[in-house]
Amino acid sequence: MSNIPSNAPYRADIVGSFLRPAELKEARKQFTEGKIDRRQLKAVEDRLIANLIAKQKAHGLKVITDGEFRRSYWHLDFMWGFNGIEEIELEHGYQFHGEETTPGSIRLTGRISGENHPFVEHFRFVKQFEEEGITARQTIPAPAQLLAELYRGDNTKNTEAVYPDFDLLLHDIAEAYRQVIADLHAAGCRNIQFDDCTWGMIVDKDYWKAREGDHATLESEAEKYLKINNLALEGRPADIAFTTHICRGNYHSTYACRGAYDPVAPFVFAQENVDAFYLEYDDERSGGFEPLEYVPADKKVVLGLITTKRPELEDEAQVKARIADAELYVAHDNLCLSPQCGFASCEIGNKLTEEEQWAKIDLVQKIAADVWK
Repeated sequence: MSNIPSNAPYRADIVGSFLRPAELKEARKQFTEGKIDRRQLKAVEDRLIANLIAKQKAHGLKVITDGEFRRSYWHLDFMWGFNGIEEIELEHGYQFHGEETTPGSIRLTGRISGENHPFVEHFRFVKQFEEEGITARQTIPAPAQLLAELYRGDNTKNTEAVYPDFDLLLHDIAEAYRQVIADLHAAGCRNIQFDDCTWGMIVDKDYWKAREGDHATLESEAEKYLKINNLALEGRPADIAFTTHICRGNYHSTYACRGAYDPVAPFVFAQENVDAFYLEYDDERSGGFEPLEYVPADKKVVLGLITTKRPELEDEAQVKARIADAELYVAHDNLCLSPQCGFASCEIGNKLTEEEQWAKIDLVQKIAADVWK
């Protein structure tokens, strides 16, 4: 019998981000250029988020998000909300296959803490649209993702200058997350999703080519990321469903990494203290379902079999066949279905239209209704 709170995951689920309307992109551009103030930007955001939530409900979703409409990035905006972290730009962005991202990053200005994080207020806005059977979700980058960003390229020197004691850094990151979690809980949040690309990063062979000579191993990195994620979840409220989404990068329909879950499954699947795993499984880059044997029997797996990177709709029979294949490793009742990632992990969005985006959501709903009758 599962001990997972009933407010996540759902048979037909989502990862969280949606394509930004042109009006929102224009408003954010005008704000950056100083043509409108923050109050005016917020008014546009509020209205368009309310419209998005109405569409999520109309398409039958049991979970609602703000689509990450108030963010430029799925991860960095949250990190900028911590005390002790400032927004910077590097010389280069993340290198994806065929495209380089915009160059945003973070820099420490002092010790990290989580008081008065702006995402708590963002959640309160979504919370008001809850109704019977509809749960508001808050998506945030995993603690491991923050740790990885602090050691990204030249960031390492600044991080080590502020935190010569690595254990103190882990302590402060975990404490900051626990503060935000407590504040979200007080605001009524019962569904928190950690978005985490670190596991997809360390299974990529090209990633290790770039790190030759620094004495790190996949096992040492996995242990570090597992440790910080679980530290942040110590003392977690029992009535919040904590889940994690794992992928290999999602930017303008491109990807950053490839590699199967096999090497990291004994760490993240077997030991991370979350209730469910939202897993990218839309193409060969993710490997097979065999690593799912490490998922404990009381946890759920949301199969990301519907891609957000291309507008073409998947064949229903093939998706159902893949769900049946996954049942060799995870019980039928512990499986769910979702798109493989968000539709706009960064505000640029993936290469499909809003109509095509909702067609993907409708396909998830249709298949889930057939498979879990």
